[in-house]
Amino acid sequence: MIKAIIRGGGDLASGIAIRLYRSGIKVIITEIEQPLTVRRYVSFAEAVYTRTITIEEIKANLVSNTSEVLKCLETNTIPVIIDKDLSVCNSISAEVLIDARMLKHTIERVPYSIPQVIGIGPGFIPGENCDCVVETKRGPFLGRVYWNSPVESDTGIPENVNGFADERVFRAPKAGIFKAKCRIGDLVKKDEEIASVDGEIIRAPFAGVIRGLLHEGVVVFPGLKVGDLDPRSDPLLCSLVSDKSLAVGGGVLEAILTNHQNRQKLGTP
Repeated sequence: MIKAIIRGGGDLASGIAIRLYRSGIKVIITEIEQPLTVRRYVSFAEAVYTRTITIEEIKANLVSNTSEVLKCLETNTIPVIIDKDLSVCNSISAEVLIDARMLKHTIERVPYSIPQVIGIGPGFIPGENCDCVVETKRGPFLGRVYWNSPVESDTGIPENVNGFADERVFRAPKAGIFKAKCRIGDLVKKDEEIASVDGEIIRAPFAGVIRGLLHEGVVVFPGLKVGDLDPRSDPLLCSLVSDKSLAVGGGVLEAILTNHQNRQKLGTP
């Protein structure tokens, strides 16, 4: 049995978790007390607010201690634990640590002894703060594993969908309390009110489907991503793990299986 700790439970991390879970690897997700996840219907981080969530028939439960983590693993449920500094998870002998928090800046290597550390996206340098890093930028290198060099730098520009890029993302206009006027999956018209931050309204720049929206009542800061609008207007997209997440998950699985001991534990020659 291989146990993998994933730092972060957002949509990208959840795609990784699903790839590993389906491959027979036991997954543990760590989160913070107030996750800032937008694509909540496909993010195991949502369990922090709802205590349980099922994504593509895979269930995750919020737990609070090591014994509850181990109980979830025994019942093929993914445990989600609030453990920002990995203090609880340090007592679990995991073979792999995957940092999928997408902080996009240089990150210090964890002080705990974990055989393999895999970084996801910008901020990781193999040999310094991880053993390898997986590319998250769309294009011919998406999901590739790098053992000797970092991935491409973050551009800050969202993927172009039907001619819309940066305008697809809703951002907080100021600091305050986020309040939603719509729900994920709602079809909205151009200029329709989507949400507000302390009374300042956020409107839809074009017609589409609300693919992601921050949790109600979360404290936000100016410029924080609070929502995602998809011009394809297909509500089904709101509940499907993205192709990007699964591609990155495939890269993580490749990185894990390059280790001969890991392959043996999975019964792979």
